[in-house]
Amino acid sequence: MKQINILGSTGSIGRQALDVIRRKSEDFKVIGLSAHRSVDLLLEQILEFEPKVVAISDRASALTIKDSIPSGIDLLTGPDSPAILASLDSDILLNALVGSAGLNSTITALKAGRVVALANKESMVIAGDIINQLIGKERKRLIPVDSEHSAIFQCLIGEEMSDVERVIITASGGPFRGKKEAELQQVTVEMALSHPKWNMGNKISIDSATMMNKGLELIEAHHLFKLPYDRIGVVVHPESIIHSMVEFKDGSLKAHLGPTDMRIPIQYAFTHPNRFQTPVEKFSPTISKSLTFEEPDLETFPCLKYARRAGMDGKTFPAVLNGANEVAVDAFLNKKIAFLDIAKIVYNVLAEHKPLNHLDLEALCQADNWARKRAKDEISRLGAVG
Repeated sequence: MKQINILGSTGSIGRQALDVIRRKSEDFKVIGLSAHRSVDLLLEQILEFEPKVVAISDRASALTIKDSIPSGIDLLTGPDSPAILASLDSDILLNALVGSAGLNSTITALKAGRVVALANKESMVIAGDIINQLIGKERKRLIPVDSEHSAIFQCLIGEEMSDVERVIITASGGPFRGKKEAELQQVTVEMALSHPKWNMGNKISIDSATMMNKGLELIEAHHLFKLPYDRIGVVVHPESIIHSMVEFKDGSLKAHLGPTDMRIPIQYAFTHPNRFQTPVEKFSPTISKSLTFEEPDLETFPCLKYARRAGMDGKTFPAVLNGANEVAVDAFLNKKIAFLDIAKIVYNVLAEHKPLNHLDLEALCQADNWARKRAKDEISRLGAVG
C-alpha cells in the first residue's frame, strides 16, 4: 500500500486525487493533507481519510476548525506548513498547489528524497534548472501529472531521447478559440471560466483562456524532458482527445489519446510504472468522426508567444513571466482589469525586466517579488486610466 501526502487537497486536482484513492483504498492510504483557506471541505476530507498530519497555511482559517480535528492528528499551520508536510515520510507527495506557492514544497520534498507527483507546473517554470540539479539522474523521483506532460512521459517509455525529434503539446484553444481581439473586449470572468472540455480551478481556467497555460506547459516540458524550445511545438486540437504527441527522427509519431479526465494521469502518477483500472468512461475511437489541428493564434493570444520568449531568454525571465501573470489573473478574477489587460501587463513587466544572472532560489524569489510589484503598478495605472 502506497502512502500519499497531498498538498492542495481541496483544489480541483486534490479532490480528483482523493477520488482515485477512495476507489483504490486497498492500494493507497492518505497520510497527509493540506489546504489554504477551504477548511470546511478540508475537515470533511480529514474525517473521511483520517490522515496523520494536516497542514493549513492560513493560520486564521486553521483556528476555525482546530477543535474539530480528531485527536491524534498533527496540525501544522502557517505559510511554511505545506513544505513541512512535503518533507515528511511518504511513498508519494502530490503537489497540487496552485502557482508559485508550490515551489518551496517541491524543492523541500526533493531535498528530503521524496517521489513527487507534480501538478504544480510553476515549480518547473520558475526553478526548472534548480530542480533538475536536485534530482540529477533520479528522474523517476519526479512524475508529471499535467495531462500533456503525463502524455509525453508515457509516450517516451522505452524510447531513447536521442531518437526524439520533437514533442507536440496539444491545446483545446480554450473558451475563445477562433475569436479575434475585437471580440474579446467585453469578456467577463464567467465567460473566461467556461472551459469547453476540462473542469479546472479558476486560475488555470483563466490561463487556458489566455493560452498562458500552454506557455507555462512549454517551459515545463523544456525542463522535464530536457529539450530545446525549437523542438517543442504547440498545436490547437479542439477535440482534446490527443493529450500530446512525440515525433521521432524516423518520422513516426506516438500520440496519447483518452478521455478528458484528470483522474487518469493522477492515478498513473501514483501507480507508475504499473496501470490500474479506472472508473472513467473509456474512449471509443468511433465516437469522434475527426481529429482537427490548428496553429495557435499568437496575435489574439500573445501570452503563448511571451512565454516561449521568456523561456528561451531564460535566467529570471520565466519567474517574472509567472509572477506578473499570477497577479494579473487574480486582478481579472476580482474584476479589477479587463481580460485583454492580462497579456498587456505581462508584456509590460517582461519588457522592463533586467535579468539576474545568478539563479539561486534567492534570486528567483527576488525576481518574482519585483514582477508582482510591477504588475500591481500596472493594474493601478490601468485603473487610473479607466
